[in-house]
Amino acid sequence: MSTAHLWTDEEAATNSRVAAVFADIRATRKSDFINNFWRALANQPDLLERTWNTIKQVMIAPSALDPLTKEMIYIAVSSANNCGYCIHSHTAAARAKGMTEAQHAELNAILALASQTNSIATTLQIPIDPVFLIE
Repeated sequence: MSTAHLWTDEEAATNSRVAAVFADIRATRKSDFINNFWRALANQPDLLERTWNTIKQVMIAPSALDPLTKEMIYIAVSSANNCGYCIHSHTAAARAKGMTEAQHAELNAILALASQTNSIATTLQIPIDPVFLIE
């Protein structure tokens, strides 16, 4: 159960800032769906606007990384941070952007391997090789 109130569309319509962000989300994503993340952030319109604007800049605007790669990175970071909501949300987004079952399986294998080797390196406190350092 959420620890924050999830705004309905009717409630959003009563606040011009929230209504504007919800409208922009719908237009940008070409979908009528507003997920619970945005509905929870509506309790804090400043945070809602700032987060949506950052998402658009980093995840949606054209850049050196393609949209699928961005989503797969987001899944990896969400896994490292143990955010089930973001794992599910960005896995769905990655699938919508073309991620295949084989790519998802390989991503999960890489995440599991990285988690294991990160833990080993951290536990052993292995010193960083000088050749890996940028000087």
